[in-house]
Amino acid sequence: MIVVKFGGHAMEDENGNFAKAISAALKAGEQVVVVHGGGPQIDAALKAKEITSEWIGGFRVTTQEIFDVVEDVLVNHVGIEVAATLGKAGIKAQAMSARTLPTLIANRRTQLIDGTLVDLGLVGNVQRVNPSALLELLDQGIVPVVAPVSSDEDMTTGLNVNADFAAAAIAAALGASSLIVMTDVAGIYRNWPDKKSLIESISALELESIKSGFAEGMAPKVQAALDALSFGAKAVRIIDGTDPDSFASALAGQGGTLVVA
Repeated sequence: MIVVKFGGHAMEDENGNFAKAISAALKAGEQVVVVHGGGPQIDAALKAKEITSEWIGGFRVTTQEIFDVVEDVLVNHVGIEVAATLGKAGIKAQAMSARTLPTLIANRRTQLIDGTLVDLGLVGNVQRVNPSALLELLDQGIVPVVAPVSSDEDMTTGLNVNADFAAAAIAAALGASSLIVMTDVAGIYRNWPDKKSLIESISALELESIKSGFAEGMAPKVQAALDALSFGAKAVRIIDGTDPDSFASALAGQGGTLVVA
């Protein structure tokens, strides 16, 4: 079982390398779940509506107006497009909202990765995962393509969940052998932007000890990796999703930054 977080600039995949890699994993006997982001697409939709959004500590402050756009873009556009792309490559895939079923149950996130208290609006912090819909699709040989929006416990309030955290929670709930996080850098760097400081492999304990030193964009990815491992995922690999060969290498156990328990 592999859970893949697919998003951002990694989605600019003109040559279909992502679908080819997913196909290779399926042929090798792996089950695959895709959790997608959609930051660039959300940014474009907000800009078209002349809505300004603010980022704090790697999280998009989410008003009800912004959440409505986020949900529409992720559920009705990005997820469907990713599933269609996989379908064109002969892969049975189905887009789904983690809120509608529901798969992710969350409450409001009230602090940043470093513990700073903050009002982020309708940003979700995953409390639990109901994997039944995912397992049903997997049993049918279908790749779930999950939009990371959620509801609170009483199913009345929609929440915007960071895709890295959604993927981590789902990987842990499914006991995935690996969580692959596709980003726009080659992995985790000790001293960004020093390219020579790329960490090839690191334990969760060591990563925990240095996590406060990471910049805003990488901080949620680092915490998501730690969360996934602490709740049962076997390994997390953070790779450059813009590199056409990186995902295939990750499936072969190579490249990027490997984080192990």
